[in-house]
Amino acid sequence: MARHRTRGPVRPNYLAGLGSLVWLGVVGLPLYVLLITTLRTQSDYSTNGPLTFPKRLTLGNYADALSNGFGQDLVNTCTVTVSVVALVLLLVPPLAYTIVRSRRRSVRTVFRVFLLGLAVPAQAVIVPMFYLISKAGLYDDLTGVVLPTAAFSLPICTLILTGAMRDITPELYEAMAVDGASPWRVFWQLVLPLSKGGLSTIVVFASLQAWNGFLFPLVLTQSDSTKVITLGLYSFQTEHGVDAPGLLSAVVLSMLPVLGVYLFARRALVQGLMGVGGK
Repeated sequence: MARHRTRGPVRPNYLAGLGSLVWLGVVGLPLYVLLITTLRTQSDYSTNGPLTFPKRLTLGNYADALSNGFGQDLVNTCTVTVSVVALVLLLVPPLAYTIVRSRRRSVRTVFRVFLLGLAVPAQAVIVPMFYLISKAGLYDDLTGVVLPTAAFSLPICTLILTGAMRDITPELYEAMAVDGASPWRVFWQLVLPLSKGGLSTIVVFASLQAWNGFLFPLVLTQSDSTKVITLGLYSFQTEHGVDAPGLLSAVVLSMLPVLGVYLFARRALVQGLMGVGGK
């Protein structure tokens, strides 16, 4: 007759609980300061400090941020981000498909040379980039920001999507070939549907690169009509100090679109980064 083991009482892990509370404080306190500061006035912030709870909550900081030109900065940033993502989705999938399916040595060589872009920082080429953009007549134009941002996103996006497409089994390609499918039909009906994880990953990555871009907008634009949010945050700093509630309100507004993209594609993003995009 089998004997059933009786488990003793589970002892609480006080050390783990203490560590969780410390970590919660490390993460929660900055978020509390960020959000509560956006709901208080500048005078209240200066008088009572950032940790006290305000006596009167206000949404005026968000309205002031949008009315002081930050709304146009958001529109410009959205324009740059959507354009960069569109270019990446237009160029990277066919390129990755060619790299995966081609057996030519020249294609593999070009791929290796193409990946050298991962080792070239933007700071190293900003001077020749400024010269090229100026000669092309794109200085102080959002197109002059979109093109180099997309170019620097291509190597890592190609690497990610190539890894996702390699997970598609050769038997599926053979089955499509037996049915007489053309390479374009294989790409459109087989490869793209099975690479959703990789596609979501490169969309999120390209979006973050464009949304958080600072160097290219700083060097390649100068007027208020082409200013993006990373530069628009400077407008909250005056000669008398920094408008902390207004600045943090603008930071929260700039976080919301990227947070929405991440929440929408987080599962596919994790799969793509783990290299299981097609499975």
